[in-house]
Amino acid sequence: MFSENLRSVRTAKGFSQQELAGRLHVVRQTISKWEKGISVPDADMLIRISEILELSVSELLGAKITEEMNQSEVAEQLARINEQLAVKNRRTRRILRIAMGFLIGIVVFYIILLILSMASFNSFKNGKKVEVTAQTETVIPEE
Repeated sequence: MFSENLRSVRTAKGFSQQELAGRLHVVRQTISKWEKGISVPDADMLIRISEILELSVSELLGAKITEEMNQSEVAEQLARINEQLAVKNRRTRRILRIAMGFLIGIVVFYIILLILSMASFNSFKNGKKVEVTAQTETVIPEE
């Protein structure tokens, strides 16, 4: 809701992402992340955005809030939004960790296969038969 409101109000006021970022002293990518819903600004930044775009914080957040709503209620809304983003980020990090573990396992598996194939190739190349027993390794000369 915030992301959609920010984009629509910004474009209605005629600001580009770069212009708004310059006025807020942030990089353009920060504005883009806010508009995509990847992150949200903190309370102080919300106040600065609302001043630049000339609307209330509650309107920017998208809630139809009466004037009776105090700052603690707005803070509660921000806390809920931040918690939702934190849950989403934790889930994403968990998935990335699992994927990286899987990829590392595959790489280790292929390295072991490479080492075993090199050992097998070297024994074949030398023309010696290698007999592996449970405790010792015996080289049998060719007849």
